[in-house]
Amino acid sequence: MSDDDDAIAISSIDPEQLPVAENELHGWTHFAGLYAGEHVAATEFVIGATFVALGASTKDILIGLLIGNILAILSWTLITTPIAVQTRLSLYTYLHKIAGDSMSDLYNWANVLIFTVISAAMITVSCTAVRLLLNIPAQLEWYPSDGLFIAVVVAVGMIVVLVAMYGFNAVAEFSGLCGPWLVVMFVSGALVLFPALADAVLGSTQLTGFADFIAIGDQSIWTGINSEGQPGIGLLEVIGFAWAANTITHFGLIDMALLRYAKKSVYGLCTSAGMLFGHYIAWIAAGIMGAGTAVLMKSTIVELDPGDVAYRALGLSGYVIVIIAGWTTANANLYRAGLAAQAIFHMHSRKKVTFTVGVVTVAIACFPFVYKQILPLLTYAGLIVVPVGGIVFAEHVIFPRISLTRYWAKYKGLTHSTPAVASWVAGLVFGFGLNYLHVMSFFYLFLPTWAFTIVFYTMLASLYGARDSYPVEVAAEQKRNEAIREFQQQRARLLQRPIYDASAMTNVLRVIKWLALAITLVLALVVMFASPDMTIYERNASIFYAWGFALTITYFVSAYWVLQRTKKLNQVAI
Repeated sequence: MSDDDDAIAISSIDPEQLPVAENELHGWTHFAGLYAGEHVAATEFVIGATFVALGASTKDILIGLLIGNILAILSWTLITTPIAVQTRLSLYTYLHKIAGDSMSDLYNWANVLIFTVISAAMITVSCTAVRLLLNIPAQLEWYPSDGLFIAVVVAVGMIVVLVAMYGFNAVAEFSGLCGPWLVVMFVSGALVLFPALADAVLGSTQLTGFADFIAIGDQSIWTGINSEGQPGIGLLEVIGFAWAANTITHFGLIDMALLRYAKKSVYGLCTSAGMLFGHYIAWIAAGIMGAGTAVLMKSTIVELDPGDVAYRALGLSGYVIVIIAGWTTANANLYRAGLAAQAIFHMHSRKKVTFTVGVVTVAIACFPFVYKQILPLLTYAGLIVVPVGGIVFAEHVIFPRISLTRYWAKYKGLTHSTPAVASWVAGLVFGFGLNYLHVMSFFYLFLPTWAFTIVFYTMLASLYGARDSYPVEVAAEQKRNEAIREFQQQRARLLQRPIYDASAMTNVLRVIKWLALAITLVLALVVMFASPDMTIYERNASIFYAWGFALTITYFVSAYWVLQRTKKLNQVAI
């Protein structure tokens, strides 16, 4: 086959099935922003409150969340990113390459289930803000107790579905804008409510030192006693959840889809922007906001939903943060669910499949128990996906080190990999079996499950053909990869590089958006540190609520304007 024939053949392949081209790689700032935006979301309200309800202690939260999130960062850096950078493929493409159609279909079904449930939970969270505007009672049962709440879920949910069908690119861009604002608002909410919490516990709105913070935490937030009045979870459980919360994406390797664009493997450390500034700070802030709201409303944290907490902490901006954080997260996950479903029902368009999946998602979202059980749901979802990550890790990392052949199933022309399917099933039985027998904390089940699947798959693959050598097929694979690189280099020469808009107007808008965030944070700090009594506290808090909402509008208008000006400049250049 001539070079021209190679180019024609390669150009007909879906770009998602090809390794990422060198000209499409990004630097570390891209990934820092990406993870900061993705991991400060509506789930943080729920998870922060869950730690309070589970009865963690203050020191366990401060230390355990730090250790667990650092372990998650290292998992991305040492496991996910190297495989993504070396292959430049998404997990879906790589899995199809090593395991064939059957395994890919099973995996896609699992992803439809996981992402549908997560999307449903986020739609429900968004609706907790809307229900406050319509005076709908809090939904405290596992089922909906108000018909108007169901109507709100259907209305909000169908907007999410339609956007996922038609406008995901706009949502993805908008989600990127939300990251810095979400971080500032989570921190500000905690700062604004803390003086009221301090007054209720210590009789003073101001702290004299870190010991006061610990005292307030132990007495009113992370008390060590769960919602049933029993001793709560300990340090190991806190570490385990913080580590396990994202097993879907690091041990489960789903984030290969993002990290395949990284120039270097070390960029896996950029996940710290999400884990430390997102999960660590946001979970602690959400716990403070939930406890503070419970004190002010003379309620308990288990009787509050995210809408209650956000409104009390942030005023009108609270409605915005809950709706946006839930909306953007739901859209991204529903889009993923639609892609996975479309890969199964490939005879139908992605829009039709996404709509069908979306209708099911909205129906699930009507039941509040979904978002209230997000902590165990995320952990069990990770347990479903982790065996697949173990299979890929074995094939990519272990096989070359023990003289087994990587991609052996493809070289043999198999469309069904018995070792891969059997190993996934065995991994699920092993992991959920350990959970049924209560051998260990379910937060850590992903570790032995991952290791077991690696060993099991390696043994089966060696029996089915991985021990054999395939020199002709290996040479053909190398030639194909070289042809792809050459094709991508030729295409890159024809592409227009993105233009950075350095015009005076755009720079002014950039200054405005960052000033809006800075002033918001300053006003929150004033509430926290310049409120010597409750009278002055209430005055400072009311100033924050009014100006915070105005600054929220200012931030989004200016940030979106910058985005549109930059896009227009690049369209004109093309």
